[in-house]
Amino acid sequence: MRIVTLLAGMLLLSGSLSLRCEVVAAEVATDVIPNRPKVPGTLRLNLRERRDDPATGTGAMKVIERSVEWQVAETAIIVCDMWDDHHCKIAAQRVGVMAPRMNQVLTAGRDRGVMIIHAPSETMNVYAGTLFRTRMERAKPAQPPVPIERRCVRDPNREPATLPVDTQLDCDDAELGPVVRFHTRQHAGLDIIGFDGVSDSGQEIYNFCQQEGIKNIVLMGVHTNYCIVNRSFGIRQMVRVGMNVVLARDLTDALYDPREPPFVSHARGTEIVVEHIERYLCPSILSADLTHVVPGSDGPVVEKPAEKPKEVSAQGIEYVKAHYAKHEYEIPMRDGVRLFTTFSAKDSDFQQARQRVYRSMECPSRVVATMLP
Repeated sequence: MRIVTLLAGMLLLSGSLSLRCEVVAAEVATDVIPNRPKVPGTLRLNLRERRDDPATGTGAMKVIERSVEWQVAETAIIVCDMWDDHHCKIAAQRVGVMAPRMNQVLTAGRDRGVMIIHAPSETMNVYAGTLFRTRMERAKPAQPPVPIERRCVRDPNREPATLPVDTQLDCDDAELGPVVRFHTRQHAGLDIIGFDGVSDSGQEIYNFCQQEGIKNIVLMGVHTNYCIVNRSFGIRQMVRVGMNVVLARDLTDALYDPREPPFVSHARGTEIVVEHIERYLCPSILSADLTHVVPGSDGPVVEKPAEKPKEVSAQGIEYVKAHYAKHEYEIPMRDGVRLFTTFSAKDSDFQQARQRVYRSMECPSRVVATMLP
């Protein structure tokens, strides 16, 4: 009895393990992360840059505007640190005002095939286990041309300092509260949906871009003079690894207090930072450029039908009379019967035609008559 019970238990255990193995195998087989389909479409971006104007002799800058075309399949938008809260409350309020406009742009870009990457730094625990997070974590590792730093700081030999002059006095709240972490996730006004990705790692984002053939990056979010330029996925680092980078200048905001130098409005302070980026780092665009594609560029791609062989029209009798001569031949056969044959040929081809007749008949022949029809 004990032996029977033991055998039954072993069979049950074996069946359970077999079933478990089948379940695990099924999970592995179906554990595929779908990525954004690559579709046709061309964005026409109107870039704005700033360069020294030697003609003035005063060190003044001139604005240069030009257009480029980016394929949607090769383009990603990175949303930088659009948190749900901030220690600087007026900065948090500006994010709340910006979020609906940004969400409209992201929706339009997403619908046209642009990849959307949300990067609310220091909040990845909230998104752990989601497809959005896993999509980025599982990207095939890639080796960047230069090391990707946690913070890509300014190179003083190439880029001067920008605002704020004193980084300890950058919040324009009337009364500054404690400078501690208030953010817990991305602002709720920004949808994370579809084939979007979530990551705050420059290496992960670089891996994903290499895997998906993305070489164009649009940065938007906050804050222009801190995270937008300094993060491992920010402007400086993306430029250094060889990406084509632009800043959406109407969907960003700087941390600047008008009570500090150069004593301008907060809006003008943000503009000064944008101008700095345009001069030393990358061009800027208006976000409206991301909401539509060049008409007709988004397909579908129509395959050209196979060309039919051209039909050679029969030549009329008048053409033959005008360009050909008729040649008649009398060919003696072995039984004594004489065979007559006729063909028409251009005068220039007559000698070659006669040789072909000789070779094909393999017997002597003589021209009976040559006349025009």
